Amino acid sequence: MNIHEYQAKEILKRFGVKIQEGIVANTPDEAVQAAKTLTEQTGTSWHVIKAQIHAGGRGKGGGVKLAKSLEDVRQRATDILGMTLVTHQTGPEGKLVRKVLVAQDVYYPGASEVKEFYVSILLDRSKGQNVIIYSTEGGMDIEEVSAHTPEKILKEWVDPAAGLQGFQARKIAFNLGLSGTAFKEMVSFITNLYKAYVATDAAQFEINPALKTSDDKILAVDGKVDIDDNALFRHKDLAALRDVTEEDPLEVEASANNLNYVKLDGNVGCMVNGAGLAMATMDMIKLAGGEPANFLDVGGGANAQTVEAGFRIILKDPNVKAILINVFGGIVRCDRVASGVVEAYKAIGTIDIPIIVRLQGTNAEEGARIIDASGLKVTSAVQLKDAAARVREAIAAI
Repeated sequence: MNIHEYQAKEILKRFGVKIQEGIVANTPDEAVQAAKTLTEQTGTSWHVIKAQIHAGGRGKGGGVKLAKSLEDVRQRATDILGMTLVTHQTGPEGKLVRKVLVAQDVYYPGASEVKEFYVSILLDRSKGQNVIIYSTEGGMDIEEVSAHTPEKILKEWVDPAAGLQGFQARKIAFNLGLSGTAFKEMVSFITNLYKAYVATDAAQFEINPALKTSDDKILAVDGKVDIDDNALFRHKDLAALRDVTEEDPLEVEASANNLNYVKLDGNVGCMVNGAGLAMATMDMIKLAGGEPANFLDVGGGANAQTVEAGFRIILKDPNVKAILINVFGGIVRCDRVASGVVEAYKAIGTIDIPIIVRLQGTNAEEGARIIDASGLKVTSAVQLKDAAARVREAIAAI
């Protein structure tokens, strides 16, 4: 589960990570009031107005603006709120900006150089350890840094049983070229960031940039946090931070129906019971010359209700030109799935695209007979190769 920057910073601050202070606003009036409050709290007279969407590259898309006065704050907030912000992570359709973060300007003048760093923490599944990825090239697209100057991407692996050791945090600060107060600040920053990552069951923390100010403070100027969905039952406070307006509407609907759904860009809708079978089905669709339009796992207890919900979600994607249902009857009986398909089809009404149902396992032949006897525009298959042939025929007819 992704959360907004302002929410991420609230979590970081709770664990002692120093942040660029800010206040979220929903209207230009609220933005002006937020700027006044920040001035009282921090003494800053310049502010940064930052669009709050679940995507990076906001500055390049026009979603981050500097305001040097209250009049500027109102104008910048007016310009950004309600805009459709397009970045390299949103796709061409962009995202509607509903909130802005009014933040203090931390790039103030001083005695020493301001420096931006990149820091993130995530799980390295190949090693079974958490890894801290860091670089002196903060404030840039880390993908570009990795592609052109990979030697500037450094990694520190942390054994989750032992936790982050003091020497590791000091090593990171040293490799970033810091000394004196800034060195101590970075050690504290890394230590507390790791504590926040572990305590929240996060999938990823990304701070870009982590800023060394001119007076040698280390601040999180931006924050992207991804919480592991499977751990949200342990964090009711974090689950409450979910913003469904930032998520794909079809994925939200699927979640409400306890379906595992991920929208893709293809033309063949998939409905499968089991994640492994879903992956194999998507491969089969590609081998047949098509492209999967989604990942949809209805689970082991598929019934008429879940099948109907899956049908409706798939059919809302205008790119879908055919649907493949691939079910292995282990826990669930194939005849029950077939009956559910027929009931769902009748409940939905007219469906103008071909549907191929491949049933294998318990009562597979009985399931095929139910499909064939339904009189509906549904083609059954028992063998995987037969289903592939039917998919190929459906694609050829598009």
